[in-house]
Amino acid sequence: MKFTGTDKYVATDDLQMAVNAAITLQRPLLIKGEPGTGKTLLAEEVAAALGKRLIPWHIKSTTKAQQGLYEYDAVSRLRDSQLGDEKVKDISNYIIPGKLWEAFESDEQVVLLIDEIDKADIEFPNDLLQELDRMEFYVYETQKFVKAKYRPIIVITSNNEKELPDAFLRRCFFHYISFPDQGTMQSIVDVHFPGLQQQVVRDALEVFFDVRKVPGLKKKPSTSELIDWLKLLMADELSAKMLHQKDNSSALPPLYGALVKNEQDVHLLQKLAFMARRRG
Repeated sequence: MKFTGTDKYVATDDLQMAVNAAITLQRPLLIKGEPGTGKTLLAEEVAAALGKRLIPWHIKSTTKAQQGLYEYDAVSRLRDSQLGDEKVKDISNYIIPGKLWEAFESDEQVVLLIDEIDKADIEFPNDLLQELDRMEFYVYETQKFVKAKYRPIIVITSNNEKELPDAFLRRCFFHYISFPDQGTMQSIVDVHFPGLQQQVVRDALEVFFDVRKVPGLKKKPSTSELIDWLKLLMADELSAKMLHQKDNSSALPPLYGALVKNEQDVHLLQKLAFMARRRG
């Protein structure tokens, strides 16, 4: 069982090695990288490539680790008791399984995605240490253990918004997705737009990487933004023609709103274009 990428996902050799190493070691794969480099998509494609079911757990700032195990719905039980419902006698009727419970009880191995773990409270990773290590947890309300039938393949993503605890990092296999070079990006574009004219791709990639190289840029455009931009260029032949005929005096690339995401960067690019015109 080896991951080698898919028809929809270009995985570099070092990323393939990281995925397969984590599977071999039976440890969570912790993926970091710039937003838009395909961290979340990786878990989806690993599941597709290996023929596994994906269980996604998207983390928010309010998410608690306990929610991944289970939640006890005391409010519903109280309401049902007031209504005289017989099911209140069995507390298990009010235990709501979380994503880890779902993964542990699956009758086959699954891929569990814990997406953007750094959005949660700093204690969130520590609260899952034992469960991810031992692949079991205790349900206090029913006094039962939930133990994994098959150890899931766990992919954890982080945008580096918070530092993760050392004890948590020690239990993971870590990989940083470097931003694709021009050759790899060409392969990614070819996967998404196999019939796109190569001249348009070359022009677009040249402008895209030029924008990323601008010093002082607050938000560099990502892979997903390049794909969106190319989709717009395909739908607007005039913009594609403008791109081919560009010169350094142009303030911004056509349809720049797909690439540049804040006014500070817009003003910076306009300033650089003005300086280029002055030098010209």
